[in-house]
Amino acid sequence: MSHSPLRLIVMGVSGCGKSTMALALAERLGLDMVDGDDLHLPESVAKMRSGIALDDADRWPWLDRIGAHLAQAQQPGRVVACSALKRAYRDRIRQQAGVVCFLFLHGDFALIQQRMHQRVGHYMQPGLLNSQFEALEIPQADESDVITLPITAPVADLLTQALARLQAHTATTPPRAHATL
Repeated sequence: MSHSPLRLIVMGVSGCGKSTMALALAERLGLDMVDGDDLHLPESVAKMRSGIALDDADRWPWLDRIGAHLAQAQQPGRVVACSALKRAYRDRIRQQAGVVCFLFLHGDFALIQQRMHQRVGHYMQPGLLNSQFEALEIPQADESDVITLPITAPVADLLTQALARLQAHTATTPPRAHATL
Protein backbone atom coordinates (compact mmCIF):
# COMPACT_ATOMS: atom_id res chain seq x y z
CA MET A 1 0.00 0.00 0.00
CA SER A 2 1.33 3.42 -0.96
CA HIS A 3 1.89 6.04 1.70
CA SER A 4 1.95 9.78 1.15
CA PRO A 5 5.06 11.65 2.16
CA LEU A 6 5.09 12.74 5.81
CA ARG A 7 4.28 16.46 6.07
CA LEU A 8 5.18 18.01 9.42
CA ILE A 9 4.99 21.52 10.82
CA VAL A 10 6.88 22.26 14.03
CA MET A 11 4.96 25.22 15.41
CA GLY A 12 4.94 27.68 18.27
CA VAL A 13 5.95 31.20 19.18
CA SER A 14 9.32 32.59 18.25
CA GLY A 15 12.10 31.25 20.47
CA CYS A 16 10.34 27.99 21.45
CA GLY A 17 12.83 25.81 19.54
CA LYS A 18 10.96 25.18 16.27
CA SER A 19 14.04 25.23 14.04
CA THR A 20 16.06 23.05 16.40
CA MET A 21 13.27 20.45 16.68
CA ALA A 22 12.49 20.51 12.95
CA LEU A 23 16.16 19.91 12.14
CA ALA A 24 16.40 17.07 14.68
CA LEU A 25 13.28 15.42 13.23
CA ALA A 26 14.56 15.85 9.69
CA GLU A 27 17.88 14.25 10.56
CA ARG A 28 16.28 11.35 12.45
CA LEU A 29 13.56 10.63 9.86
CA GLY A 30 15.48 11.48 6.69
CA LEU A 31 13.13 14.33 5.81
CA ASP A 32 13.78 17.53 3.90
CA MET A 33 13.68 20.48 6.28
CA VAL A 34 13.06 24.13 5.70
CA ASP A 35 12.76 26.97 8.16
CA GLY A 36 9.56 28.87 7.43
CA ASP A 37 11.47 32.08 8.12
CA ASP A 38 13.33 31.44 4.85
CA LEU A 39 10.02 31.66 2.97
CA HIS A 40 9.19 35.19 4.21
CA LEU A 41 9.32 38.02 1.70
CA PRO A 42 12.22 40.45 2.22
CA GLU A 43 9.71 43.16 3.15
CA SER A 44 8.36 41.02 5.99
CA VAL A 45 11.85 40.29 7.30
CA ALA A 46 12.62 44.03 7.22
CA LYS A 47 9.47 44.75 9.25
CA MET A 48 10.37 42.20 11.91
CA ARG A 49 13.99 43.37 11.99
CA SER A 50 12.63 46.85 12.71
CA GLY A 51 10.54 45.50 15.60
CA ILE A 52 7.23 45.70 13.71
CA ALA A 53 4.92 42.72 14.06
CA LEU A 54 3.53 41.21 10.89
CA ASP A 55 -0.19 41.42 10.20
CA ASP A 56 -2.39 38.91 8.44
CA ALA A 57 -1.89 40.61 5.07
CA ASP A 58 1.84 39.87 5.47
CA ARG A 59 1.21 36.30 6.60
CA TRP A 60 -1.33 34.93 4.06
CA PRO A 61 1.08 34.70 1.09
CA TRP A 62 3.77 33.31 3.42
CA LEU A 63 1.40 30.61 4.69
CA ASP A 64 0.47 29.78 1.10
CA ARG A 65 4.17 29.32 0.26
CA ILE A 66 4.61 27.04 3.27
CA GLY A 67 1.57 24.96 2.33
CA ALA A 68 2.71 24.68 -1.29
CA HIS A 69 6.21 23.72 -0.15
CA LEU A 70 4.75 20.90 1.97
CA ALA A 71 2.42 19.81 -0.83
CA GLN A 72 5.44 19.25 -3.08
CA ALA A 73 7.11 16.89 -0.59
CA GLN A 74 8.63 13.73 -2.01
CA GLN A 75 9.13 10.49 -0.03
CA PRO A 76 9.85 10.19 2.81
CA GLY A 77 8.55 13.71 3.49
CA ARG A 78 9.28 17.23 4.61
CA VAL A 79 9.27 19.20 7.85
CA VAL A 80 8.85 22.97 8.15
CA ALA A 81 9.45 25.15 11.19
CA CYS A 82 6.57 27.64 11.16
CA SER A 83 4.85 29.59 13.94
CA ALA A 84 1.29 28.72 12.73
CA LEU A 85 0.00 30.68 15.71
CA LYS A 86 -3.68 30.92 14.79
CA ARG A 87 -6.10 28.20 13.83
CA ALA A 88 -6.84 30.11 10.61
CA TYR A 89 -3.13 29.92 9.75
CA ARG A 90 -3.05 26.18 10.37
CA ASP A 91 -6.21 25.79 8.28
CA ARG A 92 -4.61 27.80 5.47
CA ILE A 93 -1.60 25.46 5.49
CA ARG A 94 -3.92 22.43 5.53
CA GLN A 95 -5.77 23.81 2.48
CA GLN A 96 -2.53 24.04 0.52
CA ALA A 97 -0.68 20.97 1.79
CA GLY A 98 -3.37 18.40 2.47
CA VAL A 99 -2.71 16.03 5.35
CA VAL A 100 -0.26 17.66 7.78
CA CYS A 101 0.78 16.84 11.33
CA PHE A 102 1.61 19.78 13.58
CA LEU A 103 3.97 19.51 16.55
CA PHE A 104 3.17 22.38 18.90
CA LEU A 105 6.11 23.32 21.11
CA HIS A 106 4.43 24.86 24.13
CA GLY A 107 6.17 26.86 26.83
CA ASP A 108 5.64 29.80 29.11
CA PHE A 109 6.51 33.40 28.34
CA ALA A 110 9.39 33.73 30.83
CA LEU A 111 11.28 30.69 29.54
CA ILE A 112 10.88 31.67 25.89
CA GLN A 113 11.83 35.29 26.59
CA GLN A 114 15.01 34.06 28.30
CA ARG A 115 15.84 31.90 25.27
CA MET A 116 15.23 34.79 22.87
CA HIS A 117 17.60 37.04 24.79
CA GLN A 118 20.29 34.35 24.45
CA ARG A 119 19.92 34.08 20.65
CA VAL A 120 22.42 35.85 18.47
CA GLY A 121 21.79 37.15 14.96
CA HIS A 122 18.08 36.37 14.62
CA TYR A 123 15.95 39.11 13.08
CA MET A 124 12.95 38.41 15.32
CA GLN A 125 13.31 40.94 18.10
CA PRO A 126 12.56 39.78 21.68
CA GLY A 127 10.19 42.75 22.00
CA LEU A 128 7.87 41.05 19.51
CA LEU A 129 7.31 38.07 21.81
CA ASN A 130 4.29 39.78 23.38
CA SER A 131 2.61 39.99 19.97
CA GLN A 132 3.35 36.30 19.38
CA PHE A 133 1.64 35.27 22.63
CA GLU A 134 -1.27 37.64 21.92
CA ALA A 135 -1.77 36.02 18.50
CA LEU A 136 -1.33 32.43 19.74
CA GLU A 137 -4.47 30.32 19.60
CA ILE A 138 -3.53 27.15 21.44
CA PRO A 139 -4.70 24.17 19.37
CA GLN A 140 -7.92 22.66 20.66
CA ALA A 141 -8.92 19.00 20.95
CA ASP A 142 -10.79 19.06 17.63
CA GLU A 143 -7.50 19.72 15.84
CA SER A 144 -6.63 16.04 15.91
CA ASP A 145 -3.56 16.58 13.71
CA VAL A 146 -1.77 18.59 16.44
CA ILE A 147 0.60 17.02 18.95
CA THR A 148 1.48 19.27 21.90
CA LEU A 149 4.90 18.93 23.51
CA PRO A 150 6.22 20.92 26.51
CA ILE A 151 9.54 22.65 25.81
CA THR A 152 10.93 22.19 29.30
CA ALA A 153 12.66 18.89 28.39
CA PRO A 154 16.13 18.76 26.80
CA VAL A 155 16.09 18.52 22.99
CA ALA A 156 17.06 14.82 22.96
CA ASP A 157 14.16 13.97 25.30
CA LEU A 158 11.78 16.18 23.34
CA LEU A 159 12.81 14.41 20.14
CA THR A 160 12.13 11.01 21.73
CA GLN A 161 8.69 12.22 22.87
CA ALA A 162 7.95 13.67 19.43
CA LEU A 163 8.89 10.45 17.64
CA ALA A 164 6.75 8.33 19.98
CA ARG A 165 3.77 10.67 19.62
CA LEU A 166 4.18 10.81 15.83
CA GLN A 167 4.30 7.00 15.71
CA ALA A 168 1.09 6.79 17.72
CA HIS A 169 -0.52 9.53 15.62
CA THR A 170 0.29 7.94 12.27
CA ALA A 171 -0.96 4.58 13.55
CA THR A 172 -4.42 6.11 14.03
CA THR A 173 -4.69 7.91 10.66
CA PRO A 174 -5.70 6.30 7.36
CA PRO A 175 -2.73 4.53 5.65
CA ARG A 176 -2.81 6.74 2.55
CA ALA A 177 -2.55 9.86 4.69
CA HIS A 178 0.89 9.35 6.18
CA ALA A 179 4.32 7.94 5.75
CA THR A 180 5.59 5.06 7.82
CA LEU A 181 7.85 6.16 10.66
